[in-house]
Amino acid sequence: RLDELGIDFTILFPTQGLGVVNVTDEEARRAACRAYNTFAAEYFAPHSRRMTPAAVIPMFTPDEALEELDHAVGDLGMKVTMFGSMVPRPVPSLVERGSDAVEEIVWLDVLGLDSAFDYDPVWQRCVDLGVAPSFHASGRGRGFGLRASPSNFVYNHIGHFAAANEAVCKALFMGGVTRRFPDLRFAFLEGGVGWACQLLHDLVEHWEVRNVGALDAVNPANLDYGLLDELARRHGTAAMQAAVARRLARPGNPAEGLVGGRPAPDDFGACEISGVDDIAALFVQPFWFGCEAEDRLAAWAFKSEHNALGARLSATLGSDIGHFDVKNMATVVAEAHELVDDGLLTEEDFAAFSFQNTVRLVGGMNPSFFEGTAVEAEAASVLDLR
Repeated sequence: RLDELGIDFTILFPTQGLGVVNVTDEEARRAACRAYNTFAAEYFAPHSRRMTPAAVIPMFTPDEALEELDHAVGDLGMKVTMFGSMVPRPVPSLVERGSDAVEEIVWLDVLGLDSAFDYDPVWQRCVDLGVAPSFHASGRGRGFGLRASPSNFVYNHIGHFAAANEAVCKALFMGGVTRRFPDLRFAFLEGGVGWACQLLHDLVEHWEVRNVGALDAVNPANLDYGLLDELARRHGTAAMQAAVARRLARPGNPAEGLVGGRPAPDDFGACEISGVDDIAALFVQPFWFGCEAEDRLAAWAFKSEHNALGARLSATLGSDIGHFDVKNMATVVAEAHELVDDGLLTEEDFAAFSFQNTVRLVGGMNPSFFEGTAVEAEAASVLDLR
């Protein structure tokens, strides 16, 4: 029925398969992921001209991720991967104390920054295999105290995919993953792109005031206490003069610096940013963002005049056909086109949103991705133009 839906080719991400990457028992998790991938590869193989399923990749450890990548992509020939993220891990101090709360209180590993493991071998294997990691984690439940209403589903549901996506995306960027693997592309599903437009702006603004050079400009060691005292006596109130006098009576230790004697932190050190334009190469180019058909904020991705660095982000159409928010699966494409009807996107923007950006995501990693599919010629044309 894809023709009836107005869809030429589709990448299928699972619903039940989403949960298996987070099964806490290692043996059960790895077995469930292996079973799902074997099933999906076999079940959809006869329909490869029109659809292809995503493999699920567990990420509790790099070893299990590498093993399942090799099986799903190398052995089964799957072309799309969906990774576990926001990995729940026990709090070490609770484990040491033998606390009963060790199963209930966890910290969430965002893979790219402050992780329990070095995941660089996993990212390298993705490059070698020609697959783009995609993420679809929940922002509800344990570890997310702000989305834990016991009585209101809507309260918990709004924004939770975006929150989980932002956490992983920000970690991949700040942890330098996109610097170390410039050819790798990542996708974030179902959270829209509005959060990414804001994140890009915030990264630029923070780099401008928090890069190493900017931090040095506000180092307390630079303060001229003599001049401060003189200005306070000349212009300040009695209260201000008294406050400055108290400070002069107990000057800070210059050795303490900005952060208690430690070297000034370079939060952007892993990114190796030499100028603000580097952020475009490290954020705009490697990341793709899945948007629902009815999401009017998808148009924001294409508004270079409103985005930091004049960027256009890679928003892609990805709809929950079969879920509660899609009442009629035959109207998804038409509903997405309302962005054009309402003047929010041009026809060229819509072509990128509904087709070209996805082709660049998966075809940019694997140029043969669309061989033998219903859109082989059209995809080849897009890749030739990139």
